[in-house]
Amino acid sequence: MNYTLEFFAPEVKADILAWPVGIRAGFFRIADRMREFGPDLGLPYTKAMGGGLFEIRAKGTEGIGRAFFCTMAGQRIVILHSFIKKTQATPKRELATAIQRMNQVKHGQT
Repeated sequence: MNYTLEFFAPEVKADILAWPVGIRAGFFRIADRMREFGPDLGLPYTKAMGGGLFEIRAKGTEGIGRAFFCTMAGQRIVILHSFIKKTQATPKRELATAIQRMNQVKHGQT
């Protein structure tokens, strides 16, 4: 299938590169699978959040990272926002940022 993976902005990629090594490695393992097999890997790797928003569920010995993404025409996957998870629930602020960015991407405002 060969999907392409891109980042909403350089800061999103920089944030992921700053994650602890184990979580970062988990993210890139999942991202590689998504490039090869498509974004719908299912649990425990990806999860639909609704409205066209999905999350990558990266784990490492240091903790848990989440990266929100959406898909675009032409087999493109856009990483919108990321954070290190510190609570059981996804913080509303993190979700709101991802939704806002997804709307920008979907409406060509990036």
